[in-house]
Amino acid sequence: MKLVVFGLSVTSSWGNGHATTFRALLRAFRARGHEISFWEWDAPWYGGENRDLPDPEFCDLHLYESWEAASEEAVREAAEADAVIVGSYVKEGSRVLDALLERGTDVSFYDIDTPVTVAALRRGDCEYLRPDQVPAFGRYLSFTGGPFLHDVLEAELGVRLALPLYCAVDLSRYRAVEPDERYAADMAYMGTHAPDRQPGLQRLLLEPASRVTERSFVVAGPQYPVDLAWPANVRRFDHVGPADHPAFYSTADWQLNLTRADMRRAGWSPSVRLFEAAACGAAMMSDRWPGIDSFFEPEREIILPASAEEVVQALETTHPDDRRVIGARARERVRTEHSARARAEQLEGVLAGARRDRLAGARLETHRSGGRDGSLV
Repeated sequence: MKLVVFGLSVTSSWGNGHATTFRALLRAFRARGHEISFWEWDAPWYGGENRDLPDPEFCDLHLYESWEAASEEAVREAAEADAVIVGSYVKEGSRVLDALLERGTDVSFYDIDTPVTVAALRRGDCEYLRPDQVPAFGRYLSFTGGPFLHDVLEAELGVRLALPLYCAVDLSRYRAVEPDERYAADMAYMGTHAPDRQPGLQRLLLEPASRVTERSFVVAGPQYPVDLAWPANVRRFDHVGPADHPAFYSTADWQLNLTRADMRRAGWSPSVRLFEAAACGAAMMSDRWPGIDSFFEPEREIILPASAEEVVQALETTHPDDRRVIGARARERVRTEHSARARAEQLEGVLAGARRDRLAGARLETHRSGGRDGSLV
């Protein structure tokens, strides 16, 4: 199968979770024998030192400076492919989609930010997708599952077929490794700054840090305000590259997960960092949202504190052996249900089924229009 993907980024993980998602999924998809072409706008902020995978081995990479310069070749390649995926947050995504849909290309939209996309569509300011384009997709692959698929995507927005395609983790790259003293802490958090995540960071890390000053904390991620006041026992890293993620997740006693507000409200929206940390055997704490118990069992595989007091209690009273057991259970859950290999197999089934349906429809149409034996001509 030849798959063409238009995505935010596969070459740079700086300030976004799309790159690690695409890397895990497409690397596993390529291992299943498929050919992949990836089209990415050459964003200035993803260049230089921030481009941590400039030459991905699992796909043919097309970095383009403008859609005008790339569109003719890109649309032609997509028209000749067996399957086409356009991801959320693609630069000038609505123009990309117009060009593909006008050519009659069967497009699968892969929304790595589903609740954020829906909120922007409702406001009328989504920069990469228009409401009138949504019903034209053959299928809408969503990072968010649960009731949101039918109640919002299909019933409200007119999606033909909404399917969950959760993030996944590459188990060959994310596994427990030797601790790294740079990231040693009682609790660590990795995530790009987002205003709607900041209250959770304040409640579940910064406030506990202010209360238990003898303990240490780490926050890694870019774009935090320069005037943000950090407690003295919180160390900062502006960026931790994917190569160091396993060490980051394998070192601190606890890893904290925080979820964007739109995704908390929608539920059933696990982040890729949640699965990556679990794959490294990390003991995890997370904010609460509907459906999280369908991915990890609370108290056995993950802790869900509601307040700073509950965080402090977990830090002060959980025995190291109990932390290790929690991490081991979470790792096994990810290994069996959320590996990149399992997700690539799921994607293969969806795309292969769609291709069979298109071919069957084309044969039927040929037969109806006068083909002698119903074969394609």
